[in-house]
Amino acid sequence: MTDVVSMDARNGNRVSPPVRPEYELPIEPLAEAKHEETLSLHQRLWQYTWLRKSRILICLALLWEVAARLQGNELLLPPFSAAIKALVQDISSGIIPARALNSLNVLVKGYAAGVVLAFVLTSLAVSTQIGRDLLSTLTSMLNPLPPIALLPLALLWFGLGQGSLVFVLIHSVLWPLALNMYTGFTGVPETLRMAGRNYGLRGLRYVLLILVPAALPSIIAGLKIGWAFAWRTLIAAELVFGASSGKGGLGWYIFQNRNELYTDRVFAGLIMVILFGLLVENVLFRQLEQRTVAKWGMTR
Repeated sequence: MTDVVSMDARNGNRVSPPVRPEYELPIEPLAEAKHEETLSLHQRLWQYTWLRKSRILICLALLWEVAARLQGNELLLPPFSAAIKALVQDISSGIIPARALNSLNVLVKGYAAGVVLAFVLTSLAVSTQIGRDLLSTLTSMLNPLPPIALLPLALLWFGLGQGSLVFVLIHSVLWPLALNMYTGFTGVPETLRMAGRNYGLRGLRYVLLILVPAALPSIIAGLKIGWAFAWRTLIAAELVFGASSGKGGLGWYIFQNRNELYTDRVFAGLIMVILFGLLVENVLFRQLEQRTVAKWGMTR
């Protein structure tokens, strides 16, 4: 085009570049969207997590029932139906609800105290060198120690009361939760740490506003582990220790019925323990995850 313009310029005639004719491309019609096939009722029901887990529980219950019928000795293994019947009877009479409330009363106290102490110890560990050394030393010493092994000492120190049970619950919650929290805190990206320092955050505000939200998946995992350890430690302590301040929990209920050879009620107590575990895991912690780490895109 430059050559054409220059040659025309030698002849004294300057011509403009040729104008390309305008044209309009017709818009192609959209292809008809293929409608997805409608899911069947079975496929739609399969999307619900609680329903899938319920099927697993039903299969386990049927397996239990069949095994008990084949074994034929209800003293050793009562059928699932007999255990459920005993469970319904003792719930209706108020025995199991009273025992469960006693256990939950002690559990909440010990679990809450363990969570607070774990947070204080871990906050100290991420702030100072002496705190890191203290956490590392204490967890190496005390985390492998079974909580139930401290029960005899707890009885000497705190007497026959809730204090002994709360002490062993704190031990069962404190160390696994502190380890998970510290692992989560140390895994926080340096970019977030620098952002917090640039905003002038120090001390407790730095931990609460920067480290805790970023390490929340590890913290929730530690809370789950601590809950499981605390729940099974409490039941085991009640089986060994018995009633606390004249009030027995679910472990004491199981122990009493075992002594009286009411095996169906022993399994009824075990079923109640399992139901509490399922309830806390699939309702409380699941809601906590959905409202925090899942909503923020920190986990799938």
